[in-house]
Amino acid sequence: MRYFFIPLLSILFVACHATNGDKSRPPQPVKCTTAQSLRSLNRDFAALSTADDAVNLAFKLSGRVVDIPVAKGMAVKQGELLARLDSRDVELQLSAARAAYDEAVSRLNRAERLLAHNAISEQEVESLRNAAVQAEAAKDNAESLLADTRIVAPFDGVVERTYVDAFQRVASGETIVRIVKPRSTTVGFTAPESLVPVLSNQATRYSVVFDAYPEVYFTAVIKSFARTSSDALGFPVSLRLTDVGNYAISPGMTCIAIVSVEEDSTAVVLPLSAIYAPVGSYDSVWVVDAEGRVERRRVTLGSLTGSADVVVLSGVEAGERVVTAGVYQLTEGERVKVII
Repeated sequence: MRYFFIPLLSILFVACHATNGDKSRPPQPVKCTTAQSLRSLNRDFAALSTADDAVNLAFKLSGRVVDIPVAKGMAVKQGELLARLDSRDVELQLSAARAAYDEAVSRLNRAERLLAHNAISEQEVESLRNAAVQAEAAKDNAESLLADTRIVAPFDGVVERTYVDAFQRVASGETIVRIVKPRSTTVGFTAPESLVPVLSNQATRYSVVFDAYPEVYFTAVIKSFARTSSDALGFPVSLRLTDVGNYAISPGMTCIAIVSVEEDSTAVVLPLSAIYAPVGSYDSVWVVDAEGRVERRRVTLGSLTGSADVVVLSGVEAGERVVTAGVYQLTEGERVKVII
């Protein structure tokens, strides 16, 4: 019987010693943040700068391309030749139309002189006038056709792509070359359905950060957005940068579009790292009280705001201190030491 009580006393001694050790455990070092009131909710979207002006150019005539003096990426000036068709047939047609017009004008002039001497009737002169008008229209049409054998740049820009090669036969309306303006003030992204109702709200603000200029926030305004989506991939949105200054923004630059939506709620914003969600349990956070002890609070989460923050709809009030690092090493009521 004596031998039975000796191990039992040993176990009780160890248990008491461990309990005393827990009470004397030094404060756990943690990082904290102050819950911020959700006055505005920032939503980040991957975006891309797009051309302010871009156009696909084509010939109005069918024919054989004899010259494409431009290539992809080449800068062009307004009026500069981009492509040319074989124009020999049109030039012959124009020569014939000019000759017919000159002959019609000559006949009309001679008839008007004869009319002055009453040597010809007014009816004959009127017929010659109509013939001259028709000849002039045919000449103008031939000149227009000759102009249509050339494609010139409608504005200063950059050749984005050429679609045909020299000596290739093309049909009327077939795209030959595409040019874009080299500077852009337009940014496009795809928005979810939940964002569409606030896009036209005057309280909604927009800004853009380009990967090439990560420290610069460009202000923007809504340019256009689709109210329907046929492919279920989202709603296309276009923003216009209000002032790019001396920064070189060109089409195709990657960026982040930031949409700031005004909110009227008691929600707060916390880092994702503050959320304590062990397997099989509920979402919660550790709130630090005035005595430096932690309390586990159950929270209701909202949407993400960017890549590192989340909206907390309930469970935490603005101004409370919340643990952001070391959340899985804490226990209820444990004393902590806040470190920077």
